[in-house]
Amino acid sequence: MKLVKSLLLGTAAGLATVAGAQAADLPVKKAIPIEYVRVCGAYGAGFFYIPGTDTCLRVGGRARFEAGYMTEGTRNAAGAGDASQFRGLARINVDARTQTGYGTLRAFLRVEIASRTGQSKMSSGTQLRIANAFFATGQDSFGRVQEYVTADKAFVQFAGLTAGRASSFFDFYAHDFEIIGSTLGSDVPSTNLLAYTAKFGEGWSATLSMEDPNFRKNPLYSQAAGTAPGAGTASSLFVGTNAPTPVILARNAAGAVVAVGQIDAVERSRLPDFVGALRYDAAWGSAQVSAAVKDINTGGPLLTNANLFVAGPAAARIGTGAYYGSQTTYGWAVQGGLKVNAPFIAPGDALYLQGAYGEGASIYTGYTSFTGTYANQTAVYGGNPFNQWLADAVVNPNTGRVELSNSFTVVGSYLHYWSPQWRSAFFGSYGEMRFPNGVRTALAQIGTAGLANAAGTAYPTTNLITSAPGTAGFALSPVLRDTYQVVAGASLIWSPVKDLDIGAEAQYIRVGTLNGRVTNSDRSTTVGGLPLYPVTAQDTFQTRFRVQRDF
Repeated sequence: MKLVKSLLLGTAAGLATVAGAQAADLPVKKAIPIEYVRVCGAYGAGFFYIPGTDTCLRVGGRARFEAGYMTEGTRNAAGAGDASQFRGLARINVDARTQTGYGTLRAFLRVEIASRTGQSKMSSGTQLRIANAFFATGQDSFGRVQEYVTADKAFVQFAGLTAGRASSFFDFYAHDFEIIGSTLGSDVPSTNLLAYTAKFGEGWSATLSMEDPNFRKNPLYSQAAGTAPGAGTASSLFVGTNAPTPVILARNAAGAVVAVGQIDAVERSRLPDFVGALRYDAAWGSAQVSAAVKDINTGGPLLTNANLFVAGPAAARIGTGAYYGSQTTYGWAVQGGLKVNAPFIAPGDALYLQGAYGEGASIYTGYTSFTGTYANQTAVYGGNPFNQWLADAVVNPNTGRVELSNSFTVVGSYLHYWSPQWRSAFFGSYGEMRFPNGVRTALAQIGTAGLANAAGTAYPTTNLITSAPGTAGFALSPVLRDTYQVVAGASLIWSPVKDLDIGAEAQYIRVGTLNGRVTNSDRSTTVGGLPLYPVTAQDTFQTRFRVQRDF
């Protein structure tokens, strides 16, 4: 037995020696080092180093559900009757930062995708007009269903420079505490810009920004389209536009209008908007003063024959009428804002106060926030009594010159924490918009009876003011009427865990004329051709419920 054990041990030892010798002849491979993701603490929570680089990255996002309700008029008007709205939204954020000898190099991206429904506010005409949303084609032909994909943010920041798609530097409060976001005040979260910010002193900064003008252009007043008859030949009224505005070319000895032309009222992109902001930030809060200037332009005449719409012999006409060419003028706006932190009331409490005034700059003052933007008139809600006019400017038909509307807004918003899990916002705003004196009267003098050319062919001039000055029809017309708006509301939000919000908000909105009454288009009852129930204002309510998770 001892002999067998000795033989086995000897054989095993021999095999081990041979195997060791063979292994010594093989090449040795080093294990590939594993590079673990490291936490980057330089820029706050959530950042990590991209493996193999010195760039810190944070990926986040948002999931949101919203359901809304808004009071509507009767179903006499097209699209009225849709009181409920819904929206589902997805957001992805990517924030990349690298420390350099010039400071932090940052790139930030945010993409939003949403599906929203309903005829009023949740499914937004403003977003369609600015190409942030598109119709979901199918059975619905009124735009109640919208799909929404946008590059909400895409900018680079380096050594004081901000370049790309970002929030306008003019803005301050920007509906920070609101769910619906309808108070009157400037809020353009996505525009294309190139800006430089200089910091100085303790908490002071100054910014000069060149911003895309297309996100701040509210259209000029324009009339309905038509085709003009020629003297023996057909002649188109329009040259590459569908927004004409009238100009009185001549009157006869009695003062009656005998020659009318049309000017191209579509604004082209000629110059960027220039924005300047001075800001102060401290532990108690922040303050900002900002200003903006923008160009407002019109094209030339839309006639192929300047005498096409002249009635009567030349000897009966006096003067050459209005200026009749393209022109550029400048709108402007100023804004001041103050934020005061109020931890002495409750941790997280804060108060915003803001006011703005502008001429030819209704989107900068934020007067269009609730009713709608990128339209010279729009309905307050489906089936509403009258449309609100929001044009930045009007071409005076007597002079042919662009004259600016003016607007102002004031807003206050307070956020209060009842407890760490419960909070409420209370907010209110007021604004007014006024149009140049005399323009409505001049437009009404053109009338709708029509003129004739030298051959006697009638030209039915289109005019949105259909009644002569001094008549009840003229007094009750809503076209280019000075208006005011009130928006007030409150919310209650519960956050049972971090980054989860479940809440609701309710608003009251009132839109009215600053003087006189207007026809109630929601009621067709008339006496002697005049409305039986003219109105001075319209009221509506809206509510919205939200469930939102940020990560």
